[in-house]
Amino acid sequence: MAPKLSVSEAKSLYKTTTLNGQKYSYMLSEPQNGSATDTIFLIHGFPDMSYGWRNQIPFLNSLGLRVVVPDMLGYGHSSTSSDPKFMTYKRAADDIAALAAELKLSKIILGGHDWGGATVYRVALFHPDLVSAVFSVCTPFGPPGEEYRDMAEMPNFKYQIQFRGDEIVEQVKGEEKIRQFLNAMYGGRTKEKEVGFGVEHGVYLDKLVRIGETPLLSKEEMDFYVERFAVNGMQGPTNWYRTGKLNYEDEKAMNIDWSTYKFKMPFLFIGGARDAALPPAMSKNMDKYFRSLTRGEVNASHWALWEKPDEVNLYIKEFLFGSAGAAKL
Repeated sequence: MAPKLSVSEAKSLYKTTTLNGQKYSYMLSEPQNGSATDTIFLIHGFPDMSYGWRNQIPFLNSLGLRVVVPDMLGYGHSSTSSDPKFMTYKRAADDIAALAAELKLSKIILGGHDWGGATVYRVALFHPDLVSAVFSVCTPFGPPGEEYRDMAEMPNFKYQIQFRGDEIVEQVKGEEKIRQFLNAMYGGRTKEKEVGFGVEHGVYLDKLVRIGETPLLSKEEMDFYVERFAVNGMQGPTNWYRTGKLNYEDEKAMNIDWSTYKFKMPFLFIGGARDAALPPAMSKNMDKYFRSLTRGEVNASHWALWEKPDEVNLYIKEFLFGSAGAAKL
């Protein structure tokens, strides 16, 4: 089993910088020999943070890669805002490009999960010359349609109606409620085996007090999550769910002919077979947008990075260094 980054080790890796006027907290982890062959940026989603990649960072270091893992805007000690314009894909892509420039990097590898998975596709779209290879865990790619469509119209995205409303922001305040909310999101259940989250509804706020501990995090890890989420509260993180129309307009403004467009860099998509929000079937039509697309799947829920870390890591290793048709850096 691959080594996992401990909370104390993670805390020692954090650095702070300002990108396009906003403060970012990020982890920078170098290979043990101090000589990196490439640099990989890992982008998290909701409700997560940079430490969500704890099972991947040491492994990627062991492959000779420098690893950069930001807390995205709204999370941890990075800046937050009540304005969703700071959480758009384009804004995130521009900030990632700015961080690469600050670190004097002309090329980076990208990995993402959840919102981070959606973001890395857009970094490759808005800054193609920066990106040498990309992988996304759980999140498939889809181009903008001719007209804007609200994602919440899809049955598996009904929860987004709750997330972009005021309910979570107003009711999930303080460390106790944040802990309950995260336990629900990370698969915790009541004594009666009731779930705390469903894609058709969102979080069952009335059940939070009865939700048990998630099996996916240790107490020390959950304490770290709670501490970091308490810094900014839930407004900034949930703002990512309020960016749909803004993201659509940014991408439509590029005037891309999606009937012929193909990403030029190699991509890897790893699906979670039991992901209720992002089932692998959602990816069935995405191959046509890539010159080189490698696929993998693990028997996991949405939290594949934690449930099946060794399998995810092996897919990434084979993609970057070995399997046919992969990046072969």
